Amino acid sequence: MSAPVAIGVAWRQVRDRFRAAGLDTPELDARLLAQTAFGLDAMGLVRRERQAATPEQLVELDRFALRRLAGEPVSRIAGEQEFWGLRFALSDATLVPRPETEQLVEEALARLAGQRAPRIVDLGTGSGAIIVSILEALPKARGFATDISEAALATARQNAERHGVAARLDVRQGAWWQAVPHTELFDLIVSNPPYIATAAIAELAPEVRVFDPKVALDGGWDGLEAYRAIASQAARRLVPKGQMLLEIGYNQAEAVRRVFSRAGFGRVEILKDLAGLDRVVVASHS
Repeated sequence: MSAPVAIGVAWRQVRDRFRAAGLDTPELDARLLAQTAFGLDAMGLVRRERQAATPEQLVELDRFALRRLAGEPVSRIAGEQEFWGLRFALSDATLVPRPETEQLVEEALARLAGQRAPRIVDLGTGSGAIIVSILEALPKARGFATDISEAALATARQNAERHGVAARLDVRQGAWWQAVPHTELFDLIVSNPPYIATAAIAELAPEVRVFDPKVALDGGWDGLEAYRAIASQAARRLVPKGQMLLEIGYNQAEAVRRVFSRAGFGRVEILKDLAGLDRVVVASHS
């Protein structure tokens, strides 16, 4: 009969395997996977350092380690990701929310400041990270979220429930505007649509190319299909002083600007992210 293995020993063994494999963040990855395998938070992992792990927990941790060594992102393995200070459940049908997308939430909250009960629509919501984060910060706001994937919407609903905003969020299946009643007008349109040109998907990092859903990445032959679909109705879906915030690829600013200028928006501006790259398009009637 083998001797019990302490939790601290177990996760450090995984860390050493990750180091040997040349992973970029071996200790962080091992800690996060251990927290999931042992059902602990970061402090619990420290406090129970010397507690014996069960055989079942060790098998689970090893299974997680093998998945990470095969290139799967930690957030996919753990089944959740932090975004805007909140934890969001993930599924195979959703993208992993990325830090740069938090700029959409930051801009949304700044532009909705002072409005009593703004209405927001999130097109192609995925996990719901953007709209749920906005609604959680604005207790009187109401949201509408669409996605072509029912599996993604199930995850968005789960996240809305988790963060206490489900009663203020209408979630419906459909591509872009298909699921939004024609009578609905909004103070803000937000979206992080697929914007990778089809041919460029093969060049993405394996953890994105292999594990993210292709439908959430593929923006068509030129990466602009989703923007054209959104632009087809966006101008008439905003209240007079309403605005639209869209994430874009670093090299798409002028092309997206043209799409929305032609669609009836009198003002289209480009915001850069912390790395100095074009990241967000802001469009309004004037």
